[in-house]
Formats: sequence, structure tokens, C-alpha cells
Amino acid sequence: MFTGLIEELGKIRSITRQASGARLTVRAKIVTEGTKDGDSIAVNGVCLTALEVSPTAFAADVSAETLNVTTLGRLAVGSAVNLERAVTPSTRLGGHIVQGHVDARGRFIAAIPEGEFWTVRIGYPKEIGKYLIYKGSIAVEGISLTIAALADEWFEIAIIPKTWNVTNLSTLKSGDEVNLETDMIAKYVERILGFSETRPGSTITRERLAELGFVSGEQ
Repeated sequence: MFTGLIEELGKIRSITRQASGARLTVRAKIVTEGTKDGDSIAVNGVCLTALEVSPTAFAADVSAETLNVTTLGRLAVGSAVNLERAVTPSTRLGGHIVQGHVDARGRFIAAIPEGEFWTVRIGYPKEIGKYLIYKGSIAVEGISLTIAALADEWFEIAIIPKTWNVTNLSTLKSGDEVNLETDMIAKYVERILGFSETRPGSTITRERLAELGFVSGEQ
């Protein structure tokens, strides 16, 4: 599990293609501290298992499926990647709960400077639209962010200077794909509703969840 607070901007040192996927070697020096082989590191929001850990780099095997459904398959040597180690029991949960399981690929549309801040617009596929809400959480390239504006095909996020400077958002160009992971709480609510609506007498109803603010009361 992760928080979506990026610890380091690493770089891809090498990519070795294999019949069943690829091995990435990532240059890093912060997330390798205290990390041993077998530990989890999120790379652009994708949970990977660290291998061959050294003070300046780590490797990770990526399956063909992960290469296909995330943006990792489009990385090249020198690509900047967002890195975060898995949380520990003593970690402050400063972002939101991020699993490192990408739900979809979105597209970077534009970044509009507003003083020292940036407004970033991201296009998203319609199948994840039901999980997005205004002021809700979403992970973009592994970064925990809050939706500041929401439309049918895109959402906007406000980026502070710190996030802009220490993540790969500043390297993206219009049309670039990005990894998106929606808030897992929304998925649980959907699952609970699916079960409760098929079970007469259930105390968990759409109306009750609407009263508590979890879902809209409209059908």
C-alpha cells in the first residue's frame, strides 16, 4: 500500500525486453534506503517488486500484462519516473490509500500556469467516470491528487510548486498517457450496493448511503 506522496524522481537506467515482459533498472538514491530485495516500490503508480537493490538503483520485473495496461510499456531509457516506497505501520498517511493497481490510462491534455501554481487537465476513459467525484481523490502517475474540476471526459487538478518540481508532471506533453488509479473506497461502495440491492431486507441501501454522503441519492 502507498500514500501517493512521491519520495523521489528517478530515471530509467536500462530496459531489457524479455519474452514474457521486461526488466527495468531505475536510478534512485532515496527509495533504495532501507529497501531490500522483495520490497515494494511504486513506479509511476504501479506497484513493483524491487530486485538487485543497491544504493543508487534497483531493478524490477514487469509482466507483459502490466506493460500493456499501464504506461510502463512506453518508458524509454532516461524517462523520469515517480517513486514511492510502500508504507509502514509508522508512516504518516498524508495522501490517500493507493494500492499501486492501475485502473486505466488517461491522457495529459494541458498544464496552465497560474502564478506559481499549475492547473493540469487530464482526460479519462468513461469506464472510470463513476468513481470520480469533485474534491475526491485520484492517483495520477502515482501522485495523490484532489479533483478540482470534473467534466464528462476530463478532470482538473491543482498542482503546487513542490509537486510540480519533484514529480514527472512537468515533463509531460499534450497527448502523453498517464496511469490513473481511482479511490478504492468508491469501488467498495459500488460492491456493497451491488450486493445489498439483490438481498431483500439489507440495512445497507442506496438511500442510507446517500444520507451519509457516500453516493448521490439520484438513480
